[in-house]
Amino acid sequence: MIFKSKANKALDKMEDPRETLDYSYQRQLELLQKVRRGVADVATSRKRVELQINGLEQQSRKLEDQGRKALSVGREDLAREALSRRSGLQGQIADLRVQHDNLQAEEEKLTTASQRLQAKVDSFRTKKETIKATYTAAEAQTRINEAFSGISEEMGDVGLAIQRAEDKTAQMQARAGAIDELLASGALDDYSGTRGDDIQTELDRMGGGMDVELELAKMKAELGQGPAPQSSIEQGQTQQAPQPQQQPHTQLPRQGDGV
Repeated sequence: MIFKSKANKALDKMEDPRETLDYSYQRQLELLQKVRRGVADVATSRKRVELQINGLEQQSRKLEDQGRKALSVGREDLAREALSRRSGLQGQIADLRVQHDNLQAEEEKLTTASQRLQAKVDSFRTKKETIKATYTAAEAQTRINEAFSGISEEMGDVGLAIQRAEDKTAQMQARAGAIDELLASGALDDYSGTRGDDIQTELDRMGGGMDVELELAKMKAELGQGPAPQSSIEQGQTQQAPQPQQQPHTQLPRQGDGV
C-alpha cells in the first residue's frame, strides 16, 4: 500500500489532464474506426451473399428452361431431373436470403452505432478542447498569481537573490561609512595622500559658523532689530586692520632737575 500510494502520488503529480484527454480522444477514434471497419466487413458479406443469390437464381431459371425444352421433345426424365436440381437451388437461395436479411440487419445496427459513436466523439472533442483551454487559462493564472505573491519556485529564487544583494549593499554602505568616520577622526591613516588639512578643516568650520551669524544678523536688520551685517570678507578685513600705534609721551625736564 505504501508503494502504491507513493506511486499514485508521483503519477498524479506528473499527470497532465490535457494529455489524458487527448489520449482518450485518440482511443475513441480508434474504436470508431473499428466500428466502421466492421460495418464495411458486414456490407461486404452481404454483397457476397447477394451475388451468390443472383447466381443461383440464374441457374434456377436455366434449369427451368431446360425442363421445358425436355418436355417439349418428349424427354420427361430430363425435365424431372432439371426440376429436381432447380428445387435444390431454391432451397439454397432461401437459406442465402435468410443470411442476407441477417447481414443487412446487422449492417444497419452497426451503421446506427457508428453514427451514434461519431456524434459522441464529436461532442467529446468539443468538450475536450474546452476543458484544455480552461485548464491552460487556470494554469497561467495560477503561475501569474504565484509570481505576484512570490511563492513560485522561480520568484522565490529571485526574491532570495534580491535579498542577498540588498544585504550585501547595506553591509558595504555601512563599511564605507565607518571607514569615512574613522578617517575623519584620525583613527585610521589615509595613505593615498588626500588626507585633509586640520587647519583648513577648522577654518572651514569657522567660516560655516560666520555664515550662520551673517544670516542671523541679516534677519535682525530686516526686522529692525540691529544694523545691517557686514560680509565675512569685510569682517575679516576689519579684524585684520592694524591698530594705530600711540606715540610715546616725552616728559619735559622740570626745573631743578639735572640735565
